[in-house]
Amino acid sequence: QVQLLESGGGLVQAGGSLRLSCAASGRTFSNFGMGWFRQGPGKEREFVATIMWSWTGERTFYADSVKGRFTISSDNAKNTVYLQMNSLKPEDTALYYCAARFGTGLSVTHDEYPYWGQGTQVTVSS
Repeated sequence: QVQLLESGGGLVQAGGSLRLSCAASGRTFSNFGMGWFRQGPGKEREFVATIMWSWTGERTFYADSVKGRFTISSDNAKNTVYLQMNSLKPEDTALYYCAARFGTGLSVTHDEYPYWGQGTQVTVSS
């Protein structure tokens, strides 16, 4: 099984930056992906970003709402994925979840991610 531990959330002013980390433990292999989802107050859980490793290489994909502001990256030696969040807006306020899956392609669907962290709170003040 894969266990995920998130960190890096906190309170930040609008326009500021935060970096979230997600450390994965357990067995992984090349057809492995990790993603970030978030759930704001009174809102449904939504996709944020994902990174996938396969024989074709590394691929990333972002939600339109964060594209150009957020960057997903990884440190393979540490089995850790990061979400660098810049130019934060109050509407980015949410509980951010790290998720992982085994598969051959990118996924933006939370049902396709069987492994989840407990979430880390990001609050952006105006």
